[in-house]
Amino acid sequence: MSIKPDPADFDLTDVVWKVSSHSGGGGNCVRVGTKDGFILLGDSQNPDREPHVFTPAEWSAFVLGTRDGEFDNL
Repeated sequence: MSIKPDPADFDLTDVVWKVSSHSGGGGNCVRVGTKDGFILLGDSQNPDREPHVFTPAEWSAFVLGTRDGEFDNL
């Protein structure tokens, strides 16, 4: 995979966003999508803001850390 692109370089019109079923439907949560092999983390309440961009390895490390309780003290 090449260098991570700037979020402004993505055309987000065709991204299919997923929102957690735990969000309660209030539109005040994060959303996750993929584009060109990268994982995008966006703000569902402010969809015009640029998303954070992660490589699959970065995203996997985050998910595994969450599962292992690495962020429970935050």
